[in-house]
Amino acid sequence: MQTTATETPRIPWGIGRMRPYPSVHRPGYTTAELDPATQVTVFRDERGGVVEMGKHGTSKGTETSPQSTNQDSRNDTDHDQDDEQD
Repeated sequence: MQTTATETPRIPWGIGRMRPYPSVHRPGYTTAELDPATQVTVFRDERGGVVEMGKHGTSKGTETSPQSTNQDSRNDTDHDQDDEQD
């Protein structure tokens, strides 16, 4: 957008709504390393102690694909999705 010398440039409306970014979140750990025996990440605090990161569940999804015949005798495909979590 070009302006001439007599026009005042317009400020985009969103500029007035902007706020500073929130402060940076510091994680509860200092380092993260991979345990070669278990292939699991180990998180450590600043003293080298292991930090428990909580349990994470697993999820398994399933999908079915039934076919039906509609009124014009053409196959009509439909599918269902389901999900299971621990």
